[in-house]
Amino acid sequence: MSENAKVDPARIGNVLHPVADVDAAVRFYSTALGLETKFVDGDRYAALDAGGTTLALAGPAEDVTGGVPAASFKVPDVAAAVAAIVERGGSVVRQPERGPHEVRAVARDPWGNTVVLYGPR
Repeated sequence: MSENAKVDPARIGNVLHPVADVDAAVRFYSTALGLETKFVDGDRYAALDAGGTTLALAGPAEDVTGGVPAASFKVPDVAAAVAAIVERGGSVVRQPERGPHEVRAVARDPWGNTVVLYGPR
């Protein structure tokens, strides 16, 4: 793909924050910042409404980044997005895998920033 090829834009679906205790993190962000809970998946994951952006609290079972906060981009094809990142100098941390709710992968941009890519199964 050429440098100038048109790419369908991804969108940030959430900002992922790995936490050791999802319930405690929900209480913290709800009381400290007033964020409303969108949903909770036990001790695995919680989504909070952060004013148009979702704060995703990932418990240890859902921590795909190794404890690193990351923007999570929703893309139509996870494998293609990973390939595009690698082609442009990024690297793969975790290859695409089926999660409980979607396909996801973890990559780094050329500057070392971690990003999560996720999309339909």
